Amino acid sequence: MKRRVVAGVVAIAGAVAAGLLAAAPAEAASPVQIYRVYFDSPGKDTGSNASLNAEWVQLYNTSASSKQLKGVTLRDKSGHTYKFGSFTIKGHKSVYVHTGRGTNTATNRYWGSKAYIWNNTGDTAYLRYPSGALADSCKWGSSGSSKYC
Repeated sequence: MKRRVVAGVVAIAGAVAAGLLAAAPAEAASPVQIYRVYFDSPGKDTGSNASLNAEWVQLYNTSASSKQLKGVTLRDKSGHTYKFGSFTIKGHKSVYVHTGRGTNTATNRYWGSKAYIWNNTGDTAYLRYPSGALADSCKWGSSGSSKYC
């Protein structure tokens, strides 16, 4: 029995040395991440612009340096997509992407939707690079009104 185990270990070690079982590289975390999603605005869902804007996604730049978000997208499972234009988030700062309409600032961006985006019964927020590669995601169920990611 011991002889078989040793032979198996030698075979695995040989395969690793030959590059046959090389480990996949770990993916680096995106410096800009989904920090919190407020998916159920307070009170009744009246569809007013104020109610729509109480539904938001907070992105946080974990790095000390500013990051350009031009072409970065934020979307839900249904495919509703917000695309950043030319926008820079400063180091260690947040930006909130509100569902409704408003005037964009350095800390608040507005989707411009006239309907709710994030499902109160569960959904997933996806943050993607301009290439389409996933930068971050956040999933929640039907409990609560917000999710820290």
